[in-house]
Amino acid sequence: MPKIPVSTVKAPAALGPYAQGIDTGTLVFTAGQLPLDPETGDLPADIAGQTRQCLENLKAILEAAGSGLDKVVKTTVFLADMDDFAAMNTVYAAYFPGNPPARSTVGNLTMARGARVEIEAVAIR
Repeated sequence: MPKIPVSTVKAPAALGPYAQGIDTGTLVFTAGQLPLDPETGDLPADIAGQTRQCLENLKAILEAAGSGLDKVVKTTVFLADMDDFAAMNTVYAAYFPGNPPARSTVGNLTMARGARVEIEAVAIR
């Protein structure tokens, strides 16, 4: 199975020694995406904006690999504060209407850059 790095300027550059994504030919694995604007590096102020930016970053990486949000089979959501769950979930649901992927949510974490949410995905290519 190949291991092809996925990279796009439409999502933030990696903050360390990892790829934005890996394409195996059948599955695409993304790195966890912080809610950083790829052009400015800014974080949205609220959890809704941060969730939206994470999902837009995931969308860009998946599309660069020839996949998309409609092909996501699993996500993991990391929250700094589980009190943000409902607001995150509202935005998340808008990105995965009808047939959402399997998901795990982990809370009460400290994340890079003071982010309140980080999301990673696995998708079918």
